[in-house]
Amino acid sequence: MDHTILAVLLVACCLVGLALIAVGLPGIWLMVVAVIAYGLVTKFAGVGVITLSVTIVLALLSEVAEAWLGFGLARKYGGSKRAGWGALIGGLVGAAVGVPVPVVGSVIGSLVGAFGGALLLEYLGHGDSDKAVRAGFGALLGRVAATATKMALGFVITVLAVIGALRG
Repeated sequence: MDHTILAVLLVACCLVGLALIAVGLPGIWLMVVAVIAYGLVTKFAGVGVITLSVTIVLALLSEVAEAWLGFGLARKYGGSKRAGWGALIGGLVGAAVGVPVPVVGSVIGSLVGAFGGALLLEYLGHGDSDKAVRAGFGALLGRVAATATKMALGFVITVLAVIGALRG
């Protein structure tokens, strides 16, 4: 297969991955698979071990950042570990429930889920509604920050993939 067509497919996969990240789906892993597949098909012309390694490390870093920001900001706004878990689980459940609504459903679902999960578990832990609302707000901010971080790291992966494809 022509390297130009493969490069276009790689870029297309990366752009779709960025769109998936924006709506709360695992687009970063689509990007990783695309980079690996491109490397395998082209016998690692342009996309070598370093590019593959950096891509995987950035994807893993994005997952760590997502969990850390959700927990961290819920806790920074007065929530307990319980609120952090509520934010993480609520965000995932909300994104899954929101998927049937085209484009924005999973985004709204993950934001509402993070807020609601942190609020609910924090409130159940001690019954203080003010503290629970603050923790929920922190979780909401954490979800937004996590998405922005994942988008930024996904953009870096896209640039690395394009540079690799152009070198190949």
